[in-house]
Amino acid sequence: MMLLFKRDIWQEIFGSIRKNRARTIITVIGVLWGIFIYIVLSGAAKGLDNGFEERFEDVAMNSMFAWAQQTSVPYAGFKTGRSIQLKLEDVDLLKRRIPQIEFIAPRIVKGAFGGEAGSVVFGQRVGVYSIYGDYPVLSKIATQKIYNGGRFVNEGDIAENRKVCVIGERTQKELFAKDEDPIGKFIQIDKVFFRVIGVKKFEDGGGFGDDGDITIPFSTYRKLYNTGNDVGWLAIAAYDDADVIQVEKNVKSQLKKIHQIAPEDERAIGSFNLGELFTRISGFAKGLTFLSLVVGIATIVAGVIGIGNILLIAVKERTKELGIRRALGATPSEVRGQIILESVFLTLIAGILGIVLGAFVLKMIAVLSQDTDIPYTNPTVPIPYVLGALFVMVVLGTLIGLIPAQRAVSIKPIDALREE
Repeated sequence: MMLLFKRDIWQEIFGSIRKNRARTIITVIGVLWGIFIYIVLSGAAKGLDNGFEERFEDVAMNSMFAWAQQTSVPYAGFKTGRSIQLKLEDVDLLKRRIPQIEFIAPRIVKGAFGGEAGSVVFGQRVGVYSIYGDYPVLSKIATQKIYNGGRFVNEGDIAENRKVCVIGERTQKELFAKDEDPIGKFIQIDKVFFRVIGVKKFEDGGGFGDDGDITIPFSTYRKLYNTGNDVGWLAIAAYDDADVIQVEKNVKSQLKKIHQIAPEDERAIGSFNLGELFTRISGFAKGLTFLSLVVGIATIVAGVIGIGNILLIAVKERTKELGIRRALGATPSEVRGQIILESVFLTLIAGILGIVLGAFVLKMIAVLSQDTDIPYTNPTVPIPYVLGALFVMVVLGTLIGLIPAQRAVSIKPIDALREE
């Protein structure tokens, strides 16, 4: 430990580095490159993971959507091309038959997916917007962020078929004056008056819709548009410990049984499994992190071995010098400590430079990704991981330094003095 504070030891270390400047720089770059790769790849994986979680933070991780299409296989006396219509009764049947389902929300819409939108009037202002019929349970699957003073539809609205609505941010801007509070005001939706009970903050990702949508109670929607028990699609959230991929298979299988669809018909029931997508993205991020660890450690080890080779060469070139030091009274521990200290010093410098350079690159990636639609946020590596990588480098530097250090200690003073 006292070697750290001896000025002549550091002078010899820097003198040795200067003599082998080119080789030292190349070897340090090798070690630097290892931790740089680890920092950049791990940070990139974390940024992707963070970005995806942020983009879909308001949607249940174990969620999926299912909707009906047309059959592609004749079955039970029905011809190919039969249109399937989901019904409200399907909700109770699925809940009873698939215990892994935690929440299920039937939804219906006028105006989305190419349909004719609803005409909305407030005073002298007119707009055309998609009208959604929803149940309160939807907020359990996809968080409904309502601005202060407002609310989402509730069970009372459903039970009493209330003519209330939640409007979008764009709808508010287009129908109301800048400083006008829409809460409590009445707007006409397809010539029927509805009281505004909330303004929804639009969050991109995780389902259907945009910032101009209007939500009304599902029961009110049925009466307004005479849709009976028809359902547009189902939003489903499974329990956290459930296999959402298997839940999706079970949902499609049960819907086929309910609506007399051939089991092998893959086109009649459409679905989108957000939970499966989450799993894939998470798995990719973990794989990238593991790859960065393997590649980074391999590169660091190669670089540290290079440092050991340089020190072996330096020991050979300084044979006479080391012999003189031994003859003048230098102990084996002092000689060994100097060589190990030099190895650790080079490894530590390379590690710090690699960390700084990696952090800079991650910062540049974060800045550049802000202007894109790529779900990418805060690409960082936890400080404990960085310190752990640096600690591993120091340990490797110490171990590799033992080889040239032992070589230096094994030199006999009398043999060294004869060296030409």
